[in-house]
Amino acid sequence: METNLVVEGFKFMALGMGTVFAFLVLMIFAMNIMSKVVHKFFPEPVATPSAPAQSGNSKAKVVAAITAAIKFHRESK
Repeated sequence: METNLVVEGFKFMALGMGTVFAFLVLMIFAMNIMSKVVHKFFPEPVATPSAPAQSGNSKAKVVAAITAAIKFHRESK
């Protein structure tokens, strides 16, 4: 009984690639389902602005603080 090794190689290659492809498809579906379950029971917190918009006075304070930090950094060298 003569077997063609090239044909056998292609059979094993197709079997292996098919197995990997099936596993990856199954893993994608499982991750999508898991994501939906996690988001259902653990929703992401809604970000609320904690500070009001900066006015001109507070912007000046920020600029002064940055300027002081840069000056301190340059003097400490």
